Amino acid sequence: MFVSLTEAVERHVRPGDTVNLIMGHSRWTALGREVARQHWHRDSGLTLVMASLSSLGALFFRAGCLAKVVTAYSGDSFPTYTPNPVYQRAYASGEVEVEHWSFLTFQQRLRAAAQGLPAVVTGSLAGSSMADNAAFAQVASPFGEVGLLAPLVPDVALVHAAVADTQGNLAMAAPLLEGVDGAFAARRGVVATVERIVDDLRPWSDQVRIPAHRVLAVVEAPFGAHPGGLYAGTPGSAGALPVTAYGEDIPFWIEARDATRLDPSGLDDWIRTWCLDLTSHDDYLERLGRGRLDGLVRRADPDSWHDDDAAMPVDLDRPVTSAERAAAWAADALADRIEVVGADAVLAGAGLANLAAWVGVARARERGAAVVLTAELGMWDYTPTPADPFIFNFRAFPGTAMLSDAAAVLGTLLGGPGTRSIACVGAAQADRHGNLNSTTIPHGPFLVGSGGANDVVSRADETVVVTSMDPRRLVDRVGYVTCPGDRVMTVVTDLGILRRDPAGADLVLTEVVGGETPQRDRVRDVVARCGWDLDVARDVTDLSPPDAAAIAALRNHDRQGWFLGT
Repeated sequence: MFVSLTEAVERHVRPGDTVNLIMGHSRWTALGREVARQHWHRDSGLTLVMASLSSLGALFFRAGCLAKVVTAYSGDSFPTYTPNPVYQRAYASGEVEVEHWSFLTFQQRLRAAAQGLPAVVTGSLAGSSMADNAAFAQVASPFGEVGLLAPLVPDVALVHAAVADTQGNLAMAAPLLEGVDGAFAARRGVVATVERIVDDLRPWSDQVRIPAHRVLAVVEAPFGAHPGGLYAGTPGSAGALPVTAYGEDIPFWIEARDATRLDPSGLDDWIRTWCLDLTSHDDYLERLGRGRLDGLVRRADPDSWHDDDAAMPVDLDRPVTSAERAAAWAADALADRIEVVGADAVLAGAGLANLAAWVGVARARERGAAVVLTAELGMWDYTPTPADPFIFNFRAFPGTAMLSDAAAVLGTLLGGPGTRSIACVGAAQADRHGNLNSTTIPHGPFLVGSGGANDVVSRADETVVVTSMDPRRLVDRVGYVTCPGDRVMTVVTDLGILRRDPAGADLVLTEVVGGETPQRDRVRDVVARCGWDLDVARDVTDLSPPDAAAIAALRNHDRQGWFLGT
């Protein structure tokens, strides 16, 4: 059972396999790198089942070992959430088949297989283009119409856990995004890398997620989640797992993203440096260097944001960007809707919408609301840290009230009868009915996919969208519906705000950017920048410039202007 990284993959990942690479909060695993190395330029016909590919999924594509991908997100995560040209080319050419899901339905399909069920009920996908997937059906039942998902059965699951014991039991700390259902769904079982092997895990039995009888092989591989991070529980607490936690290596993620923008030979050179030429995990760690690894350990400290705070002071003197205007107005709109809805929680999409939600929730709480922030990774009632604009911030985990997975947040808390919630999301495109597209432009480029957006917009009580006033983004009709628009009530842009017309199905212009020119001219300009014949409310309100406090709060998180612009 206890073998080397090379042996683990040689023995247990076979040509033609359906391979579930479990992410959890780690995003990546040394096993993924080893699969790419061993199957480089082999026509292995693998099906990769992975909730989010991020930039490093490109290794499998360049290896030429994939026949199909089953996923919820095919794009970059750092420094911004952007389409990846490797995936765009492969999907457009048909070189790799892709099956799109949302985070929740991805997990629910694995859970159906894990539980031996022919199908499970879901509250997502209805009204979206993903409803055309063969593994989804809407059927009449004695209890009303329901959405059903077919099980997703991998041959083998790969995971990076925190700790294993000598029996092969695996322990890991939440949050876990798609959870570990793939470990129970896999026909043959699980191959795991771990930070450490211990004699006995009974002192941490509440953290054991996968029992030994499902485990095929264990590899001791410290920093095996790199460039992802590893959370081991609240530092210093009795329940913390007996390993050293570390944060995500964001510069490495950015380097990986940049490599995918090179020509194929340049990308292959980068892959040789970090994958093909390294025959052991020790080689990989040596190439990273002790100083870099020690820095990642420091990054997992909840107080380490002070380092970034000192290195990147907030710049309050530069001009306000169009993205900042949109985010500040969205924060105000969100704070107002929190009060009207009586929202218990706000779940934000990544990027600009996330920053707007952080500021909007803070403002609502200052007014006395008891609303909290929640995230699809499995975070409930978390507090963002300064100098870090990323939603999955390891430094925020220890202070989060509840850590779980996507099924708990997206499948139970959102949409459940006891929770009032608002979604705050961005979108590549929105149409006049509020339908959102973040997946693909028909006869055009692939975007990124749903992630958790479909689940959030389908299940929250209402949705606020943050985007820019541009005819390429605000279109008459989206060609692919990632999220149905029936719960999209507000679309905030850098030049005005659109709201759902109570008397009709369309969004109408209700607020416009202020200025010295007559309002009718400003309204005319906004209408001209919309991709449909935008209706205008009878009484349009002028928007005041964002106040200094809102801009300061936004910049306090995004010091480098990755989402806000510079």
